[in-house]
Amino acid sequence: MEVHPLDPDDAVITAAIRAMSSAAKGVPPGTEARGQYTALMESVVPRDDVTFEADTIGGIQGLWVLPRQGRSEEAILHLHGGWFNFGSADAYRNLVGHIAARVGARAFIPNYRLAPEHLFPAATEDALASYQGLAERNVHRVALTGDSAGGNLALGLASRIAGDISIGATLVGVAVMSPVTDLTLSSPTYNTRADADPFFTRPQVVELVRSYLGNTDPMNPLASPLHGRLAGMPPVRIDVGDDEILLDDSRRYVENAVGAGVDAKVNVWMGMPHGFVVSVGKLKAASRALDAIGAFLKERLAASR
Repeated sequence: MEVHPLDPDDAVITAAIRAMSSAAKGVPPGTEARGQYTALMESVVPRDDVTFEADTIGGIQGLWVLPRQGRSEEAILHLHGGWFNFGSADAYRNLVGHIAARVGARAFIPNYRLAPEHLFPAATEDALASYQGLAERNVHRVALTGDSAGGNLALGLASRIAGDISIGATLVGVAVMSPVTDLTLSSPTYNTRADADPFFTRPQVVELVRSYLGNTDPMNPLASPLHGRLAGMPPVRIDVGDDEILLDDSRRYVENAVGAGVDAKVNVWMGMPHGFVVSVGKLKAASRALDAIGAFLKERLAASR
């Protein structure tokens, strides 16, 4: 585990974020909040060195994020966040643009099916279909990225690929941000970070997870990657804020992964809230985390050539 100290300038910004979000903390959002979530993600500062192209991969509609450079035989598959209920490829294009440009590789963001209209395992099946679709497009090397619920889907997909699924594309590495790894919601930081987290409460998360799982056992390894197969997975990098109720979802996952022989590391950013990377251009920690993620993925793709 690597701990990154809080920059004094960032402390001022996160204090402002905390003040602005206090009224909405713990309020269970319904599907009517999708527009608000989309607006938040679209407000991420865009880059001027990436372009976008709609496409359908593996039967899943989505969006390519195309940097100026990139090899046709390799790609990033980004699974977006939003607690399984929110988010879209278009909404995430600017954030993923920052990753794709840093790596120098094109990225595909699938519009996987959302809850509550589509219960588990719809999103996991769409993630797998997207990966298989990339292989059918002669993509030979794939890196997975994801944030929050998308981190859950990315780690679950990586576990499936490391298992008995035969796919023609090599998974070279996984980089996820603040992943939800345990839908039993038993991580200690649901209590120890209850006051520090500016956005979420456990009762609120219970409702969001219920709308995704329905009657599915949260111990299902596809629902909770913490309880899934870890042996045989490629290198994993996780970045998470110290002020998140989800902090231990990351720490516990990496502990288990290392125990299973996986090259896994968690980077904890002090004073940072959930989703802090969306504040790229504002928070120094966001840019530093994205730089490190980009370097990790670039190295993993290069090593597999």
